[in-house]
This record gives sequence, structure tokens and C-alpha cells, in this order.
Amino acid sequence: MPRIAQVEALGLGAGLYVRVTTEDGTVGIGQSACWGYPGAVASVVESFAGYLVGQDPFRIEHHWNYLFRVGPFRGNVLSGAISAIDIALWDIKGQALGVPIWELLGGRCRDRVRLYLLMGGDTADDIAANARRALAEGFTAIKFDPVPPGYQDMTLEALVAGTRDRVAAARETVGASADIVVELHRKLTPLQTLPLCEALAPLRPLFIEDPIQIDSIQSQAEIARRVSTAIANGERLSSIWEFRELLADGGSQYVRPDVGLAGGISHCKKIAAIAESYHAAIVTHNFLGPVLTAASVHLDVAVPNFVVQEYSMLDETLAEAFPGALRREGGYLPLPNLPGLGVRIDEARAAAIGGPVLDVRANLLRADGSVARAV
Repeated sequence: MPRIAQVEALGLGAGLYVRVTTEDGTVGIGQSACWGYPGAVASVVESFAGYLVGQDPFRIEHHWNYLFRVGPFRGNVLSGAISAIDIALWDIKGQALGVPIWELLGGRCRDRVRLYLLMGGDTADDIAANARRALAEGFTAIKFDPVPPGYQDMTLEALVAGTRDRVAAARETVGASADIVVELHRKLTPLQTLPLCEALAPLRPLFIEDPIQIDSIQSQAEIARRVSTAIANGERLSSIWEFRELLADGGSQYVRPDVGLAGGISHCKKIAAIAESYHAAIVTHNFLGPVLTAASVHLDVAVPNFVVQEYSMLDETLAEAFPGALRREGGYLPLPNLPGLGVRIDEARAAAIGGPVLDVRANLLRADGSVARAV
């Protein structure tokens, strides 16, 4: 097998991609989901190039462990860099062997991937209208943040009532035709979360996601034990050890690894296996576009405990910049059938793409001047 000849960090638009090229010209691409600090991730990728150039690209597991263990530093920036490299190496291996990545992961467990639509809506009427559009598009699951604007200074009763009204509007619209995912974006304290989850339980959400800040794995797990509605966590976690502790302390729940942050395809398959041992389900986190969508779908196809994939209409807006991007069929994505990842990057078009940017000047203050929360 030709060796790795070049490793590049590509800052294109709001995305941080990795391109790994072998001596015979095979190109693998990956993307980091550590969108808050793309420059830091790029620096880590560039520092890893000195090790990777000259190596056999097929030794994916070995390179993962080397890069993770080479220094005593951990966290999302490091894991975001390793994740992007890992995806690119799987892309190379699939292309070299002429098969899609999911075939290398043990073959397919399903023929297509169910989606839930990420949708917005500030008011109950907005949410109802967006839910109707989602049903018309063929989706059988939707997700939205129902917490009212200005929640940080609300009374508990106003917070609970306003949130419940918005979720109720969605349930009245979709009936039993779609699952509802409630996204709380790490906004609340445990003391707010418990009564809110009790109020939402009669509306049968599929799960409530990230109700509290992620400072403590133990605290997140405790919430899962104390409420009747399923809880989902993990989009900001980055290792099998964090997910293991979350599950050991909280039991069966939905886990939300992001292939661009939690160690790439290699590591997320391990996370899925750990979750399977707890009878927990995988709901992959994803909202940054076609590259990470494709990587997520290859994983989704190959693990038995996958349930539903996060999906943003951004993918369809960006499709022209990413040749080979998967094309939605109603509420599903089809099985990827091209060798490797199956998606390429049109760099000129991708460079013009906007996206989420962390603004450290954002107002995170309550009315009394104290710090509220961060997404």
C-alpha cells in the first residue's frame, strides 16, 4: 500500500476539514465537529502530520492510539483533530479496497437510515407550522428547542409552562405520525430540569436532550435515573471512557456521539458497542454538512443499536459544494454505495459557506449580571 504523503488542515468557510493524500494520489477527507475552535484543531492536525507522513494509511487503529497517547493532553480540540484524520483514513481504505466504509465495519445492519429533522420555531405557532412542513417532506421524527426566549430570568412556572406549550403544539400537529425530540441545549439546572421533564412526560417525547450543563458526567447520569422520560447525552463528549461512565451511572438511555468529535468512525463504533451492552440506543449527533453526514451514515448502517440520525436542511443547501453528497429520500438517507466515504469537496464552493461560529462576545448574562449558560 502506498504511504501517506501529505496531511493538510483545510479551513474552508466555517468548516475545518482534513485532507490526507497517499503516494499514489488517493485522497481521503474528514471533518472536525469542534466548530468552536477551528484554528486550534488545525494546529493539532498540522502537528500530527510529522508523524503520519510516511506511514501506512491502513493502520487506522494503530494511528488512532498513537495520536491519542503521544501526549498527556485531552479534550475536544485533540479529539476533534483525531476524528477528522480517522475519517480520512477510513475514506482512503475504502477507496483502495473498492468498498464503502460500512462494508469494512462488518457490513450493513439496515438498508436505509431514518432521520429526524432539526427545525426551529420561537413560538408554539412557529413550531406547529414547521412540524407540518416536516411531515409533508416525509420525516417521521422532528427535533426543536422549545425553551422560551428569556428563560434565564423566568420563574420556574413560566419556564415550565412556556416550554410545555411549545412541545404540546408539535404533538397536536404530528399526533402519532412522528417522534418528537426535545433539545434543551444544556440550558438548565437539575432543579429546573426535573419538574420540566415531569411536565413533558405526558407528551411522549422520544427523548429529552442535554437538559443540564455537561460539567459533570455523574450529574448528567443522575438526571437519567430520576426521570421517566428517556434522556440523551453525549454530543460534546469525546471518549469511550466518558460514555462508559455516563452509562454506568445512568443506565439505558440515548447516547449522542459525534463522529467529528468523539474519535471518528473508529472510536464511535466502540461507543456504540458499549451502549449496546447497556441496552442503550445510538442517535448520532450531526449538523455541519455532507461530509460528517456521510461519515455518520456509514456508522449508522453498521451498528445494530442505531435508532435515528440528526439531519439539517443545511445538507441540501450545501450539496453542490460536496460532490457525492447523500440525497434524502423522504425521511431517510439511502445506503452509501460509493467506495470510501463517497463525498468529495469542491474547495472553491466550500470556501464560501457560512456556519456556526463561536462568538466570545455573546451576552451570556442574566438580569442580575451573573453568567447564564453556553450552547
